[in-house]
Amino acid sequence: MPIRTLDIEELKKTTGNKYELLVIMSKRARQIAATEKLELDEKLQYFEGFEDEDEFSFNEEQEQISKSFEKLPHAVQRSIAEMEAGKTYFRRPEVEE
Repeated sequence: MPIRTLDIEELKKTTGNKYELLVIMSKRARQIAATEKLELDEKLQYFEGFEDEDEFSFNEEQEQISKSFEKLPHAVQRSIAEMEAGKTYFRRPEVEE
């Protein structure tokens, strides 16, 4: 995916503050990356505990699973796309007086 310039001024209209916007997008990117890692670990966990008799075929399957996850857009890119589309939910903590 080519690099493109983001219009931060347009994106900050949702939060009112560009720094808050960046924090929200970075936290969302971490959530996406963590979810991806759990999914990958879950899929690769299937191959644990098998004997070495069909190791070659298992390695091919593991490699295919890993490559499919590598082809996904980076978590930061997906976080930005979600923010641009207005799909990111965020809330501010209540201020106690």
